[in-house]
Amino acid sequence: MANENTLEKASSWVDSTKEYFEDLQKEMRLVTWPSRKQVIATTTVVVTSVFLFAAYFAVVDQLFARGVTQIFAWSAK
Repeated sequence: MANENTLEKASSWVDSTKEYFEDLQKEMRLVTWPSRKQVIATTTVVVTSVFLFAAYFAVVDQLFARGVTQIFAWSAK
């Protein structure tokens, strides 16, 4: 009886795995993939945005650092 139950579970797992991959293939056929031009454009936007934000935060960090330094210098007098 234990062997039958194990065999049923294994068979069920194989069937559900097969069904999963069949459904996956169907869904992948429905996907609209971006063109190379679209991928390059969006990647350029992302990389440019990252560098602009990095520059912005570097400037803000420098301003805060100078402000804190000035506060410490003023309070030490």
